[in-house]
Amino acid sequence: MTTEETSKCGPDRDKNHVNTGASGAVYGLGLIGAAIYFIGQAATFWAGVLGFLKAIIWPVFLILKAFQALD
Repeated sequence: MTTEETSKCGPDRDKNHVNTGASGAVYGLGLIGAAIYFIGQAATFWAGVLGFLKAIIWPVFLILKAFQALD
């Protein structure tokens, strides 16, 4: 290993790394909640499938409504 390679090893190799575990948990809980809501509103099997797909992309709806409110 060269000195350049060894300088990238160890605990100081990535000082700008941010742990995003909490945001993943929030998204996961939001996904579960949205899936329960959308599937609960479904009257047919395919409406339930569509509800699950909506639950996956629920942040898109949130941002869209936020931008519409700003306009």
